[in-house]
Amino acid sequence: MLKEISKNVVKWALLSASVLFFFGCNSMPANEPPVAEKTEDAQPAEEKKEQLVWDAGAVQLELKKLADGVYAFYPTDAKEKNSKGYPVATSGGFVVGDNEVLVIESMVNKRLAEQVMGFVKQVTDKPIRYLVNTSYHGDHAYGNYVFPKSVSIIQHRKTKEFMDNTEAFEADKQFMVQYFGANRGIEDVIARTADIVVDDGDVKTLDLGNKKVQIIHMGYAQTEGDLFVWVPGSKVFWTGNPVVAQPPALPWLLDGKHEEVLATLKKVRKFLPEDAVVVPGHGVPIQPKDIDFMIRYLESLHKEVKNAVEQGMTVEEAQKVITLPDFQGYALFGWVHSGVNVPATYKDISN
Repeated sequence: MLKEISKNVVKWALLSASVLFFFGCNSMPANEPPVAEKTEDAQPAEEKKEQLVWDAGAVQLELKKLADGVYAFYPTDAKEKNSKGYPVATSGGFVVGDNEVLVIESMVNKRLAEQVMGFVKQVTDKPIRYLVNTSYHGDHAYGNYVFPKSVSIIQHRKTKEFMDNTEAFEADKQFMVQYFGANRGIEDVIARTADIVVDDGDVKTLDLGNKKVQIIHMGYAQTEGDLFVWVPGSKVFWTGNPVVAQPPALPWLLDGKHEEVLATLKKVRKFLPEDAVVVPGHGVPIQPKDIDFMIRYLESLHKEVKNAVEQGMTVEEAQKVITLPDFQGYALFGWVHSGVNVPATYKDISN
């Protein structure tokens, strides 16, 4: 386990450098996503040169009712930016039963966690009983410590192990500070981990009072501990990061394992009825058929990289020739596809 955590620390350090280089580079492609706009009160004078993917001190969330007692929240700029392929902050939601409430995602800092709790208070006076983290990523789990002690945190065992490890957690916090901004409350985060643990293949069903919610592990999807949340009576499904946003957003193969990711996404797609509502990790609700884009992308990626390996190409040559024009349009395409996904898939197939 310690070896796995050390690998994650190194991974985040490398990812941090890559992301910051990508967004800070002066010779950006034409479809470069805009850096986060800073407000004077959210941006200390010494930080005016920061280049952020999105600003944790400026994000505002909006609430959308999806069904009776079922709500999603997502950034106010998501509708516009998702359709253009630009990245936005984290999405989540909550489910209200006759007795209690379950929240999905606690966000990256206290300010956003309090926005989430404020949404719950807008629609019900029932207590929050459960809080689900779909992964250990800080923008999905850092706000745990803000919620009342009476709230039970639900995580996959691997998520809990990662966040319980001081070295891994502190390295992750530093990454998040660089990615989403210093002095935005990320430095103040205290690790708070699972009271209820989900293991591989588990399906935990919780009854909130005439409203059942299932917490499901379907396999490796981006991390070792990805959880999906399903409200069967309302046909609403939260994915976390395995489905980032509507097309043209792509899967991020940060740890490789592209065939496992593909298998899990196919399992998700088969699981969902066509009229389900899907809340992705970073955007507005989408339809199950939108996941087909991600599946076709991974299938094409595998085919093209396998062909490159069989032809004896180096990974650098493969990065240049595998452009997959049918799947372009994501503002992060150059970095996610060429910089992360092609090398990760090349390594998988070569091994």
